[in-house]
Amino acid sequence: MTDKTHGRRYSPEVRERAVRMVVEHGAEHASQWAAIVSIAGKIGCAPQTLHTWVTQAERDSGKRAGPTSDERDRIKALERENRELRQANEILRKASAYFAQAELDRPLKR
Repeated sequence: MTDKTHGRRYSPEVRERAVRMVVEHGAEHASQWAAIVSIAGKIGCAPQTLHTWVTQAERDSGKRAGPTSDERDRIKALERENRELRQANEILRKASAYFAQAELDRPLKR
């Protein structure tokens, strides 16, 4: 990867500060996007990344419709659990079929 910012993780503190800066300095710019572009350049992230953070912060505070961070985390956990349960069911289904076949192949006791 030649782009050094690709895949970079930002601490929650940096995210919160950047979002707070957009909110606090939004009036100094022609639009929210203009504020985002300006602040993203200062903290070294892509404007779209900061826009995503701002949008999620608005959802978390109830200013925008959509799932909050807690709801998104809960959905992700439930999807993971669902996937694991499906895998476990598939394993049990195969084991049941294997043992049923083994029982059919076994000679009868007299």
